Amino acid sequence: MNSMIKCVILDDELLAISYLKLLCEQIENVEVVKAFNDPKIFLNEIDNLDCNLCILDIEMPGMTGLQVAELISDSKKIIFTTAYKEYAAEAFDLNVVDYVRKPIKKERLIQAFEKAKELVSAPQKKDFIEWNTNIGKTILFTEQIAYIKTSEIDSRDKDIILNDGTTIVLKNLSFKSLLEMLPTKDFAQVNKKEIIALSSIKIFSTNEIITSISVDGENFIKLQIGDTYKNSLLEMFGK
Repeated sequence: MNSMIKCVILDDELLAISYLKLLCEQIENVEVVKAFNDPKIFLNEIDNLDCNLCILDIEMPGMTGLQVAELISDSKKIIFTTAYKEYAAEAFDLNVVDYVRKPIKKERLIQAFEKAKELVSAPQKKDFIEWNTNIGKTILFTEQIAYIKTSEIDSRDKDIILNDGTTIVLKNLSFKSLLEMLPTKDFAQVNKKEIIALSSIKIFSTNEIITSISVDGENFIKLQIGDTYKNSLLEMFGK
């Protein structure tokens, strides 16, 4: 493994922690930053630790590893460990790196770390877009983007509406390329001609999205959901 995996362990059993730490020490380019046996203490400290992977036990008293993962999955990669196979479907619903059954074998743990390495070393999407616009070469911070649509003047261009109502025109850029630049968790394509920032959605129904983007101070932009995009939108909202 080339990329260093810096992991944090959470398991309510001290013996399980000791065994897992022992295995990790035998694997190249893996460092255990810290280990916890209490989910609440783990959650209080995790944001301040220099780590890129969390190994979570699922069955714990008070708070399960699944509940913990829901709170940190946006910022950390996760490997689940458990003696119970019935949690596999729920674990993968959370888009985790891997699900390792106890008793953990070193070879199986190495496989999980290899998967994690590929994700950790993958280039992260930037929080800004740099592109030619109607005002020249421009940097747009993605958190400021409310809504994107195909330009009515030239379909090769894309109109971006910012949170303050400003419109910027991205020149000669396809939706496919644009979506590759945007943070996946923050934006969704609604139909062939429109992309919405999830933070701009006010009401979501089967066929329509009502946004928080005002047209004239009273009415709000409504978007029709294309059939091709319904399933992916529903998945984003956990439906």
